[in-house]
This record gives sequence, structure tokens and C-alpha cells, in this order.
Amino acid sequence: MRVSFHGAAGGVTGSCHLIECAGRRILIDCGLFQGGHEIEEDNAAAFGFDAAAIDTLLLTHAHLDHCGRIPLLVKRGFRGQIIATAATRDLARLVMMDSARLQEEEADRAARHPGRPAHAALYGTLDALAAFDRFGPTATCGTPLVLAPGITATFGNAGHILGSAWIQLALTEGDTRRTILFSGDLGGPGRPLLANPDPAPPSDALVIETTYGDRTHRSLDASVDELYTAITEATRHGGNAVIPTFALDRAQEVLFFLRQGERSGKIPRGLPVYLDSPMAITATEIYESHPEEFRASVTAMFAADREPLSPSGLQLVHDTKGSARLNSVRGAVIMAGSGMCTGGRIRHHLRHNLGHAENAIIFVGYAANGTLARRIIDGARSVRLFGDEVPVRAQLHTINGFSAHADQGDLLAWSATARAATTFLVHGEAAAAQAFAQHLGQTHVVIPALHQSFDLGAALPSGDAPR
Repeated sequence: MRVSFHGAAGGVTGSCHLIECAGRRILIDCGLFQGGHEIEEDNAAAFGFDAAAIDTLLLTHAHLDHCGRIPLLVKRGFRGQIIATAATRDLARLVMMDSARLQEEEADRAARHPGRPAHAALYGTLDALAAFDRFGPTATCGTPLVLAPGITATFGNAGHILGSAWIQLALTEGDTRRTILFSGDLGGPGRPLLANPDPAPPSDALVIETTYGDRTHRSLDASVDELYTAITEATRHGGNAVIPTFALDRAQEVLFFLRQGERSGKIPRGLPVYLDSPMAITATEIYESHPEEFRASVTAMFAADREPLSPSGLQLVHDTKGSARLNSVRGAVIMAGSGMCTGGRIRHHLRHNLGHAENAIIFVGYAANGTLARRIIDGARSVRLFGDEVPVRAQLHTINGFSAHADQGDLLAWSATARAATTFLVHGEAAAAQAFAQHLGQTHVVIPALHQSFDLGAALPSGDAPR
């Protein structure tokens, strides 16, 4: 009975954890590593286990750093079942297909430019389609699923994005019984759209994310007010407010706040808002098809046909020609992906807006080390985009109160009800994990290294990394 860590160990991305029990192998997530160009090597590297030997994959949610290597897992031989909530299933298909398209496009660009280093697609569209064929039973939060004799999984609402879940496994091997709880990514209480996370059930061991394990978020109300102020100041003088946007959850939250801002008079009614992201457009449609995931007040808005995700000036931009036309707009809000500015249409909008002081660039999400977003946030005076050196003259706003991740206080409160004897800290940079460890109190704390394995049958794990 073992747990091993094959991603998000010592870093924030690439979540992938393996449970071995009673002759079965259960994988929790299989995500892409994200960051600088060197990350490509990490994604193409061996998983640290035999893909063909995995019996079941349990997916906590549909973010790329949790599901993005599933098509590669299938390509390398995985033939088991994937189990997730209904909303995660819908969103994961969108995310995996988009990732496959980007992989193929990048490989094609490299092939058409002999001067570029050779680049093979990690996987393609057919691999993503094959991955979707592996999805099996739909998980319902609170209803135990028997995966095999001696192995039962229970999903609970994680409140992070639509369909996100924590997962508890009840394991039996011989006379040994253990429960291990995987937080996935947790949201904090009081988010605008989604219901609060379900409390953590008592568990022998806990695997918990620490993305913001070293800090407390600014209040949501203050963050929303800053968003309104940044947008109003830029657009009333003819500038643009450019918002790098994660397609899942952050885009929908920003649309919700823009709609609420109109209703309250804090931003002008009819302000042009361009959602320049086919993926975010489709994700918004998926959100609207799962009202059961929302908090009651938002579900009531949908029932009353008040379109809570549609500000009056919203214009959806599907194709690249429409995106290029935004180069000449003024006094508008432009939302585009990717949220960390590592690719996608946002890079074109930065090229045309970053160098002008009347514009505002508003970061409303996490920016990993090595990403373009992080370099801008950290004070770069210029950045290279499409072969040009672009000066950073626009007004910059970093608003961390919008984070879909729980902060230190939320994580501590949630983990307290688990009462775990052993807590493994993952999905966080070293400083965040170390800071969080100091607050955990009466629990054995482990910060695992990549591919490190632990015996769950022992009283305490052996071979743990330094606290």
C-alpha cells in the first residue's frame, strides 16, 4: 500500500499521484507541467510508472495542469477507466482537444521554419479523442464508488472550478486499512459563482495543495473594486483594459463581475467587452449548462433569465480575423487567453497594448515562474513578442483576490477537519510549502520530491523529504 508523487512535487504544475493497493494502481490526475520552454522536456519525460499498468484514473478537475497529459498517458498504453464528475468530463474534453490542437500547431510551425529547433507534438487530436473514450462512470459528490475489492473512492465538492472535487480513497490490503484524502485544487469560501467546498472528511493521510500556502488573499470585494477602477480609468481616456484570462472559471467570474458592475453603476452600461477566446466561449456555455454547480443565488439568476455571465456590451470573438480587428479598438475591455501569457491571442493584444501608457494590463490569476505574465508582473521593462522588443509602458494591475485557490487560512481550516496523522504538501513552490508546514501543528508533514514513494501501511512514511 503505497503513494508516490509524479508531478506537482516541489512545484505548482503537473499534478500526478499514484496509489498502489491490493494489486491495483490508481492514478489521481495526470497534468501538464507549465512554465518556461524547458518544461517541454519534463512533459515528454517518462511518467515514473508504466502507463499500461494503471487500472483507473481519478480526475479532480479539468485544468490543464491536472488533465493535460492524459492523452499522452493513453498514447503510451493506458487502457483503464477515467472517473470524474459530469462537469469535469465536459470541460476536460474541451481542454484536452485544445491542448492537442496547440501541440500540433507548434510542431507544424517548427517544421515550416528550418531555423527553429525540431519540435514533435507531445500528442495529437486522435490521442485526445482516444483519451475521452476512456471516461467511464460519472462521479457524484458524496456517493462512494467501489473501484475494486478493498478500494473505494468518494468525491466531494472542492469549490475551485466547475466540477472540481477532492477525492478520498478508502484502502484495504490484508489487515491494513487506510484512508487518504487528495485535496485536488481547493477554492475558498464565498466565491461568487460556485458553492463552498465540502468539509474535509477525517483521513489517515492528506495530500494537499499549497499554491498559496504562504499568504492570505486580499478581500474579494476590494479586488472587485480595484478591477472596476482599473477598467474605468483606462477606458474613459480611450485606453483599453486588457485582461489575460484563464478560460475556465476566471473568464466566467470576470464576466459575472462586469455584469454586476453595470447593474450597480460602477462601470458604464454598454462598455465594449470582447471575449477573444473560443475556448473561454465554449467553457462559458458549459458553465451555463451546469447550474447545479452554482451557489443558490446564481442558480436563481439563471432561472430568472437574467444572464449573469453576459454584460450588455459583450461581443464574442471566434475567429482570428475578428481577433486582428481588435488591434484598432479603443476604450474597450479585451479578455483573451492564455492567463499566464504563454500562448494564445493574448500575446497579440499585449504586443499592441503593452507599450502605451493609456492602456491597462490587469492580471487576475496565478502566474508561474518562467511565464511571460510573471516576467511582466516582476517588473520587466520590455518583453519580446513575435520577434519584437516591446516596452512595458501600460499601467499594470495584479489583483490576487480573484484567485480560485484557497489561501493559507482557508487551507488550514479545511485540513483541520481531516485530522490526518500525515500530511503531504504538493502543488506549491518551495517557499509556499515550507511556510504552510510551519502552521500545521500536530501532524507529520512531508514535502515529497518528484517520483518519491511512501509506504502507507507504516505508522509514519519512510524516506520523507526534509520539512
